[in-house]
Amino acid sequence: MEFPADENVLVGLDRADDAGVYKISDNLAIIQTVDFFTPIVDDPYWFGQIAAANALSDVYAMGGVPKTAMNLVAFPVKDMDISVLRQIIQGGLDKMKEAGVVVLGGHSVEDKELKYGLSVTGFIHPDRILIKRNLRLNDRLILTKPLGTGIINTAIKGGLADPEIIETVTQLMATLNKDAMETMNSYPVHACTDITGFGLLGHMAEMVNESPFGIRLASKDIPIIPATFDYAGMGLVPAGAHNNRIFRECMVNFSPSIDPLMQDILFDPQTSGGLLICVDRKDAEGLLADLQKRGIKESAIIGEVVSDSAGKISVD
Repeated sequence: MEFPADENVLVGLDRADDAGVYKISDNLAIIQTVDFFTPIVDDPYWFGQIAAANALSDVYAMGGVPKTAMNLVAFPVKDMDISVLRQIIQGGLDKMKEAGVVVLGGHSVEDKELKYGLSVTGFIHPDRILIKRNLRLNDRLILTKPLGTGIINTAIKGGLADPEIIETVTQLMATLNKDAMETMNSYPVHACTDITGFGLLGHMAEMVNESPFGIRLASKDIPIIPATFDYAGMGLVPAGAHNNRIFRECMVNFSPSIDPLMQDILFDPQTSGGLLICVDRKDAEGLLADLQKRGIKESAIIGEVVSDSAGKISVD
């Protein structure tokens, strides 16, 4: 399949990155992305917030600033009260206001299954674009949100999650990666991605694929939402985690000491997860400290770029 080409496309389909980037001038490029999904929480307002935060995240992962958005809605108008849609849209609007994003319009269709999300456009300087595949030897990897949303959302759907955990994971998924982006942009960051449906190891595999380097993860340093191990032990691991493992396990070497439940968590598909930032090792501790000062308390250095095992991820 041959796609249209343009010399001003700086990041396109050939790179399979978090978003596309098109050069407007020597000082300006636009970032474009789109994302929408079915409800993952029962509250319509919070679903709108989470869906908006998730869609905006790809722009932040590129190091850019989201500026405009368009709503994307699929709604079962014959089976669901229109007030539900109003709450979803309001949640999305409030999150976009928080991000400083202007809503220009959107599109809706009647569908048996409810869906909501955004098409987003952001700005960035052409020389400051962050892509996935730009690892540097000895760089450190910082994760800005804890893992476990896929497993806990499965528990929520099964009616097994405690109210406190539901509130924790809902707030986490609705949190923008805006502060993390602004903080990392003050440092010599070499690569970045956001952790969503492919799980930590799936997105990390995209970073290391065809790289001359490998990645070594320290499992004990990886932040995880409380109760995730408990729910995983109950078998509440989503099908997406198993699919992620099947697709990428050939690129991952687990130490014999790594608990099988931990392996499931590392493949767990996340919703509106954190940024995974690859930064020069001499600046990693400073960046981590600044992230935590901005209120991103659970951010952590979880691994490093190594010279051995090119294109592979080792989990210790």
